[in-house]
Amino acid sequence: QVQLVESGGGLVQAGGSLRLACAASGRTFSMYVMGWFRQAPGKEREFVAAVSGSGRSTSSADSVKGRFTISRDNAKNTVYLQMNSLKPEDTAVYYCALDRTYSESIKKQTYGYDYWGQGTQVTVSS
Repeated sequence: QVQLVESGGGLVQAGGSLRLACAASGRTFSMYVMGWFRQAPGKEREFVAAVSGSGRSTSSADSVKGRFTISRDNAKNTVYLQMNSLKPEDTAVYYCALDRTYSESIKKQTYGYDYWGQGTQVTVSS
């Protein structure tokens, strides 16, 4: 069983930065695509960014391109989301997720991921 634990959320002013981290249990972390999703009140959960197991491939939503960067440290079983130039519309609960398919192919749908963290709140004030 894989466990994912997010950290790093909080309250920040517009234009500020936060770095989220997601620590995963398990010895084969480097084989899996990891993703970040977010869910604002009253909205569906949406894709933010994902990184392949090797870290060579990444993908991000158009709404965060140029502002958010996903990365991973396989030695630490951790994936990161560096968020810069934050906007009030980035306010949401952010979830990390793991796709247990042994593939470098990145998926952007929630149903493509098998394990989820409990989420961390990010609030951006105007």
